[in-house]
Amino acid sequence: MREIELSSGTIDYQDTGGAGPVLVFCHGLPMNGAQWRKVVPLLSGYRCILPTLPLGGHRRPMHPDADLSHRGVARLLGEFIERLHLDEVTLVLNDWGGGQFLLLEEQGQRVARMVLVACEAFDNFPPGPAKAMALVCRLPGGVRFLTQLMRIPAFRNHRNGYGGMSLRGLPDELIADWFAPATRSRAIRRDFAAFATSAPGRKTLLAWSEQLAAFDRPVLVVWAAQDRLMPREHGPRLAQLYPKGRLVEIAESSTLVPEDQPEQLAAAITDFLTETGAQPVRQTG
Repeated sequence: MREIELSSGTIDYQDTGGAGPVLVFCHGLPMNGAQWRKVVPLLSGYRCILPTLPLGGHRRPMHPDADLSHRGVARLLGEFIERLHLDEVTLVLNDWGGGQFLLLEEQGQRVARMVLVACEAFDNFPPGPAKAMALVCRLPGGVRFLTQLMRIPAFRNHRNGYGGMSLRGLPDELIADWFAPATRSRAIRRDFAAFATSAPGRKTLLAWSEQLAAFDRPVLVVWAAQDRLMPREHGPRLAQLYPKGRLVEIAESSTLVPEDQPEQLAAAITDFLTETGAQPVRQTG
């Protein structure tokens, strides 16, 4: 695991290296790069970079004055891309959709294309079933209470919570890893709560969405047919929002398509990349 010091604090990240086109993968709350562990090995010929953003699954707390709103984390993502001198980036999102707001910032010029996989969009921040979690996080000690609840299998696997994000079911050890930092650290719980409660009102979210239509580069929207968090109609609506958007729907999957259908997702991403000028670089010798 590598690290880089940014204005809000130290960010850990994985980097597969190589000379191939750059793909930057973002994750959900409070996840990390393990969300993509089944997909990245299927994308040979590409340089895959996976930052652990401060969404609650990060190991290092941010500075107390860090802006951990959706726009703030998007700007931090842009700073990360800029500091690594990455250009012509393919930004890949799943679950957390706030990475799209990077396009509204100056660093968004470094994004050549996007892959939006069953993610928050329009006014769906946070998704319906997750709104209750945001309310809990507003309470004193709310995040700590949530981490304790996640130890109870019936709560952890509930279909209106993390249990509903994957049709295959999420391994207990994976969820434990995602919640471990907030379980151990008060400062991480502070960051978790700051992000989880930061979504602006519906009017603001829809105004930001309208501005995203100015992004005239290729966008692949991948939607899950059995998703309980992201509305079915948001897939085609997102594909229509972006001038060069296209839609692929994947069956037998919920929100975490990388978990449920990694092979289909990797194939869709590879086809999109090659069709839009990001050919993989194969090693020789």
